[in-house]
Amino acid sequence: MSDVDSVTPGAPAPAWRVWAGRILTALPALVFTMSAAMKLSQSPEVVDGMTKGGFPPGAPLAIGVVELVCLVLYLIPRTAVLGAVLLTGYLGGAVVTHVQARNSFLVPLVVGAMVWAGIYLRETRLWSVLPLRK
Repeated sequence: MSDVDSVTPGAPAPAWRVWAGRILTALPALVFTMSAAMKLSQSPEVVDGMTKGGFPPGAPLAIGVVELVCLVLYLIPRTAVLGAVLLTGYLGGAVVTHVQARNSFLVPLVVGAMVWAGIYLRETRLWSVLPLRK
C-alpha cells in the first residue's frame, strides 16, 4: 500500500482524491440542478407528465424545492454527508416512481452511486466509517 492510499481519517485527502471527488460531485449536481429547474419552472409539459404519473398538479413545485434543498446541503462541505443521505432518499423515491411507470431505474441508481463516490473521495472522515479495505 502506498503513502497515497494510507491516509488517516480527518487528515487532508490526497489532491487526486479531492479532484476526483469534486468531479464526481459536480456531475450529479448538474443533473439535480436541471431536474429541479424543470420542476420549479412549472412548465405545462412537466406538470402534465407528473400528473399522468399519478402526482397531484402542485407536486412538481414541492418536489423541486425538496430536490434543491437536498442539493444545496450536499454542496455545502459542512452538511455534505446529510445532503448525500437526503439525496439517497430522494433517489429512492425516483427509483420507485420509475418502477411503477415500468421505466428503467438505472439512471437514479447511477446518480446515487456518483453522489456517494464523490463525497467518499473528498471527505476523509467517511474513510473510517466506510472503509473499503483494512
